[in-house]
Amino acid sequence: MGVFVFLPLVLPLSAWPVARLAEHRLHPRTATWLLSAVAAVLALCSTLCLALLVVVGTAQLPGNPLPDGWSDPEVREAVPYDEVAGTAAIPLLAAVLAACSGAAWRHHRVRRDAGRALAGLRPTTVAVLPDDVPYAYALPGGRGRVVASTSLLACLEPAERRALFAHERAHLAGLHHRFLLTVQLAARANPFLRPLRTAVAYTAERWADEDAASAVGSRRVVARAIGKAALISRGSPAATLAHFAAPGPVPRRVAALLGPAPAARVWPPAFTAVGLAAWGAAAGTTVSALSSANAAVTLFFVLKAATPL
Repeated sequence: MGVFVFLPLVLPLSAWPVARLAEHRLHPRTATWLLSAVAAVLALCSTLCLALLVVVGTAQLPGNPLPDGWSDPEVREAVPYDEVAGTAAIPLLAAVLAACSGAAWRHHRVRRDAGRALAGLRPTTVAVLPDDVPYAYALPGGRGRVVASTSLLACLEPAERRALFAHERAHLAGLHHRFLLTVQLAARANPFLRPLRTAVAYTAERWADEDAASAVGSRRVVARAIGKAALISRGSPAATLAHFAAPGPVPRRVAALLGPAPAARVWPPAFTAVGLAAWGAAAGTTVSALSSANAAVTLFFVLKAATPL
């Protein structure tokens, strides 16, 4: 396995340039898909790397996680190991599993509680709540529901209300909560992936902005609705749910809507800054996956050959 088993821990750094450039140079839908996929693969590879280090690095330690059949000294000698790295990987892997489990549980709990709070209302796709606190959010599950308070709707003109509802429906139709949960878990698994979480939180909002502009037929109306809602809103009452991510820098979103619509490209041109960054992130992700696979396969065959039948 050698040094290759450590590569997935640091290769997430290769995705930093595309995380920054994708926010400005790619269509928000393309950027969200690209960054989420890169984050998921890199997080899985780095977690697998830690798991392999735990198994390999603790092969010589008492109470190691290897099965009883591998306790023979000759078998232990056949397993390449780094005791320092293996020992350090134990608390790191435990921290990753605890952080990801905690984030997933909080997401489930808040989503469940938000659903229970609306259980007594009519099963419509839009729920308007009499509340003095201005907010609006999309609650997934089933057909999904758009929830808004009367105080927020009262501050918007009819066209702006349509834009607001179109924006929240776009979150539900695009399953944005899944992308945001993915990058949230990835950032918990490897802190180097936090820039991708921030970028996807922004591109998912921009994706909903563009879909809302197409639905209402006016980018300016959506920009006004976003600006007004940001000025008077204090955030949703369930801010810890993954798809209730921070709505991103509102001035940037408004400026993007007041400009021309972004080109819908599946992949950016190769000889541009964002194209080179995307290819760099793809290369880093590929190397990370190959390094993890190589280490896992090598360990499997070593243990298979060393373990007596």
